[in-house]
Amino acid sequence: MVIIDNYRAVSLTEGGTSILTVQSEPFVRKRPCKYGGGTMRTLKKSTALEKFSAQRKKTKLEIVLKCDAAGSMEAVTNSLHALTVPEVDISVVHSGIGAISQSDVLFAETASGLIVGFQTGVMQSLDKVLREHRVEVRLYDVIYNLIDDINAVAGSLVPIPPEDQIIGSGKIIALFKSSRKGIILGCDVREGVFAVGEHFRVISAMGTVYEGTIESLHVGDTAVNKALPGQQAGIRIKHFSTAKIGDLVESFRPSPPTKTRKWEPTGQIIRK
Repeated sequence: MVIIDNYRAVSLTEGGTSILTVQSEPFVRKRPCKYGGGTMRTLKKSTALEKFSAQRKKTKLEIVLKCDAAGSMEAVTNSLHALTVPEVDISVVHSGIGAISQSDVLFAETASGLIVGFQTGVMQSLDKVLREHRVEVRLYDVIYNLIDDINAVAGSLVPIPPEDQIIGSGKIIALFKSSRKGIILGCDVREGVFAVGEHFRVISAMGTVYEGTIESLHVGDTAVNKALPGQQAGIRIKHFSTAKIGDLVESFRPSPPTKTRKWEPTGQIIRK
C-alpha cells in the first residue's frame, strides 16, 4: 500500500500496488489501521516544503532588550537566542544600554509589545506611555530568572492541541438500515469499552466523518450498557448513512479545556 500525503503525485513501479489517500501522516501513525494488505509506505513532502510549512506556522516573540552594560547585553542576547520553544521564533529586534525610554516603547509597540530589562531601570513618567501603547516591561537582576520567565512567556503562546482520551476502539463489520435518515453500525469491539453515554467517532481513510454520543447499544437482540472486546455491538446513528464496512469506530472522552493563559502585554512594569 502506498500512502500519498498532501496530494503529491508519484510514479509507481510495483505491480498490484494499492493507493490510499489520507489527510496527513500523523493520522496514519496514530491509527495504524489496515485498509488493505501489503506494506504501508509514507511519501513525505519535500524538505523545502517542510521548512516553509514550519516557518509559516511559527509564532513570533519579538523582544526589545535593554541592559546595564555591553557584557550583559551579549550574555542575555546569546541566552535568548539559545532558547528553543516549539512553534515560537524568539528574537531580539532592538537592543541598547541604559534605562528604558519612550523610544524603546515605540519599538516594542511595532513588535510583540514586550521590553526586557536586565539590571537596568525605567525612565520617569513612563507608566502612562506603557498603558497607552499597551507595552509591558519586565525587569530582572538574575539572568536565570530572565531566561526561565521568557521561556514561560513563549510557551504560553503555543496552542495546546486537545488530546481526547480514547477508551474504546473497534471496526465496522456490518451495516443495517435503521430509518430513512440513519443506520446501525455493526461493530467488532477490539479494545477498551463502548458504553452508553460516551462520545464516539467514525473514522474513514480520509479522517473523521461522524461524531456523536452512544445513545443505545445492542449485543444481538439484547440492549446493553457496555460492550467489551470480543463482542459485536450495534450502535444506532441518526441522520448519517455514509459509513462503510472497514471504517474504524473510536469511543472517547473529550479533553477538558486548557487552563493555560496566553501571554499578552499588560501595559505595566513587572519586576521579577
